[in-house]
Amino acid sequence: MPQEKQIAFFEKYLSLWVALCIGAGILIGNVAGDVMQVVSGWEIYRVNIPIAILIWMMIYPMMLQIDFTSIKKIGRKPKGIVLTVVMNWLVKPFTMAFFAWIFFTKIFAAFIDPSMAGEYIAGAIILGAAPCTAMVFVWSYLTDGDPNYTLMQVSVNDLIILFAFVPIVGFLVGITDVVVPYETLILSILIYVVIPLVAGIVTSKLLIGSKGREWFTGKFLPKFKPVSIIALLLTLILLFAFQGENILNNPFIILLIAVPLIIQTYFIFFITWFSGKRLKLQHQVCAPAAMIGASNFFELSVAVAIGLFGLQSPAALVCVVGVLVEVPVMLSLVNYANRKRY
Repeated sequence: MPQEKQIAFFEKYLSLWVALCIGAGILIGNVAGDVMQVVSGWEIYRVNIPIAILIWMMIYPMMLQIDFTSIKKIGRKPKGIVLTVVMNWLVKPFTMAFFAWIFFTKIFAAFIDPSMAGEYIAGAIILGAAPCTAMVFVWSYLTDGDPNYTLMQVSVNDLIILFAFVPIVGFLVGITDVVVPYETLILSILIYVVIPLVAGIVTSKLLIGSKGREWFTGKFLPKFKPVSIIALLLTLILLFAFQGENILNNPFIILLIAVPLIIQTYFIFFITWFSGKRLKLQHQVCAPAAMIGASNFFELSVAVAIGLFGLQSPAALVCVVGVLVEVPVMLSLVNYANRKRY
C-alpha cells in the first residue's frame, strides 16, 4: 500500500501560525503603538522598507523554482495550460470582483461603512488577480500532480503576471471609483515580481551550471523554505501591529471578509475541475490546474495592497485574511480531488 503523502509541518499548520501572528501583532500594536507608528513611516514612494524586505524574502525563493525553458514543452499537452490561463486571467479576477462587490456593498452593507467598501473590494480584486506561485507545488504534490507540468503552468502564469496584472487590477479597481495610482502599481510589480524573478533566474542558472541540477533541487532549494515562511509570519506580525486598533474596534470584520474569499475559492476550483474533466485532462494535470486557479499569490497581493493603499488599509487587511483562510480551504479541496480521482 503506497505511503500517504503528507504536507510539511510549517505549511500544514500555516493557518495556526497566521492566527498566532495576528494575536502577536495586535498585542505589539497596543503595547508599542508609538514605535509601530514610527516604523510605518519608513517609506520610499509609499513602499514601506521593512515590509518590502520581508516580502522580497518571501518571493525570491519561489522565483528560484521557475523554469521558463519548460514553456517550450507546451505544444505537447496544450489543453491544461490553456485551461489554467483562461481560468486565472479571463475568469478569476472578474468573479472575485463580483463576489466582493455583492457582499461588501449589498449583503454586508449594514456592517461595512460604505466609504470603506471600495477598498475592501479593491483588496479582494488584488488578491484574485494574482494566481498562486509557491503553495501550488504543495497542492500538486498532495494530489499526485505531474510536477513538471505544474512547473510549466506556474511559469506561464508568472510570465503573464508581468503584462496582465497591472491592467486587470487597474481596470477592475477603477470601476469601484477608487483612485488607482498606476505608477505605484507598476513599481510594485517591478519590485516584487521583476527584480526577484530576474534574481531567481540568474541565481538558478549560475548554481545549476556550477553545482548541477540535483544539488540545486535537493540541497539548495530546501534551505529557503524556512526563510519564506518566517518572512511571511514576520510580515503578518507587522501588518497586524499596524492594523491592531482597527481589528479590536471591529473584530467581526475578519469573518465578513472571509466569506466572499472562501466562496470564490470553491467556485473557481469547481469550475476548473469540471472543465478539466470535460476536456478529458488526466488527473495529474487537472488537479494542479484547479489548485492554481483556487489559490492566490498572496505575497504579491499583500505587497501591492500596501503600496497602493497603505499598511493600515482595508485592502491590505483583505489580502491578509486571504492568507488566513487559504490553507484549510485548500486542504479540503485536496481531499476532494483525491477522493474524486479519475
